[in-house]
Amino acid sequence: MASHAIRSANADLPIVLGGVSSCDCDFLRTMANHGVMEHVDVVGVHGFPLDWNHWQIDEWPDRIAEARRVADKPVWVLEVGASSFGAEEVQAFGVERTLHLLRDRVDRIHWYSLFDLPPTWPAETRHKEAEGSSYYRHYYLGLIKNDGTPKLAMQHFPSDGSVGFCQWFHFEDPRLDDAVRWMKEHGVQYLRTGLSWADSFRPNAVAWFDRMMEALEPFDVSLTLCFTPAHLGLEEHHTSPPRDNQQFADFARWAVERYALRTPAVSQRDQQEGVATL
Repeated sequence: MASHAIRSANADLPIVLGGVSSCDCDFLRTMANHGVMEHVDVVGVHGFPLDWNHWQIDEWPDRIAEARRVADKPVWVLEVGASSFGAEEVQAFGVERTLHLLRDRVDRIHWYSLFDLPPTWPAETRHKEAEGSSYYRHYYLGLIKNDGTPKLAMQHFPSDGSVGFCQWFHFEDPRLDDAVRWMKEHGVQYLRTGLSWADSFRPNAVAWFDRMMEALEPFDVSLTLCFTPAHLGLEEHHTSPPRDNQQFADFARWAVERYALRTPAVSQRDQQEGVATL
């Protein structure tokens, strides 16, 4: 339903199947069996083998190849990262080795992330401290510390625009301008971030969405549409399926019409590039 809604607003906008955590090809087979691949143009996968996934970093090429076979679609890496939880040297190795394994195998690599998660902010997880160190690794995935200090891994991040970031911006995030400035200075060309359906019900939500999207105009943005409003879910949780799928489809159409609508009056050269990630 969301795909149809997006196509009705902009038939040329690439639609990406997002959220395929740990590059799970069994999940992709399930999606293919349900006919999902007929409604997307690209499959996006995630992978954090040095921190969370139960496979080794050198398996990346085989997992990408399997995902491409199963989906019969191009594959983008929407999130890949390594934390500095134990040592910055581990993260530096993670950047260098990951990019070596993924280059020339996928069209896009989104490194997660630019900034560490501030220690006073919650990580988006269900189990918090019950996860032990797995929970706290969320706070060390940036290439820049919370105090603005670059980490060792920054030396291995390319400045030729070949690798982008996945950087989530919280509602009215004070880091937005610093992120834009840093990415411009370091040649970053593309970015994945989110537009929260749940946040759309906050006061001043559209003003914040407008500010964020205007700031990100210089980049090719993969805009992830996610997070169910608590009052609209089967359960009161941002990961819950909605009670009414049409409401999510309506949000998807609204986002495209506001931020990625191509019009004849605007030349292709001047149009902001973008994709929608579901």
